[in-house]
Amino acid sequence: MKVAVVHDWLAAYGGGERALKHILRCFPGADLFVPVDFLAQQDRGFLNGSRIHTSFLQRMPAARTRYWDYLPLMPIAMEQFDLAGFDVVISNSHSVAKGVIIHPEQVHASYVLSPMRFAWDLQASYLRDFGLASGVRSIAARVMLHRLRKWDVSTAARVDAMAAPSRYIARRIELAYRRPPCVRPPPSSTAV
Repeated sequence: MKVAVVHDWLAAYGGGERALKHILRCFPGADLFVPVDFLAQQDRGFLNGSRIHTSFLQRMPAARTRYWDYLPLMPIAMEQFDLAGFDVVISNSHSVAKGVIIHPEQVHASYVLSPMRFAWDLQASYLRDFGLASGVRSIAARVMLHRLRKWDVSTAARVDAMAAPSRYIARRIELAYRRPPCVRPPPSSTAV
């Protein structure tokens, strides 16, 4: 069985990467697909030598320090990955990873760490934090987030099985995607 693992991006070692570490332990030798990979060398040990595939965003100007600026292009980047040679696709997602396109004979399981906080329930807070609470740039940001939410909802239908790390996140998933995930807490050893 050939397994592909899809992750939102590799920029820092945080909670999502701790969950990814456990997924990669379960599927040694799995190929890893990410739109960008700028993870520091000292933080790469958990990848266990996985073959990493990046998208066109990896080569965009200033992507290393400003990959967030390319958020409107991330859905396109995820949909461009060719996963045809894999039997199973596992996405570890808090943003765009579950948006990959699969073939009918493949199985896609997604561990949804959270629906996109910046686009869903915490949108107002994120807009304030980025100085986009009002004005023309705010309108543009809100239009982009509206489109991103529509895409996000549509990608939930591409997933065969969805899991959440807690009942709280499962409720957020139900509100966003109108489908109940199973709850699978991460291993208790996720602290490093």
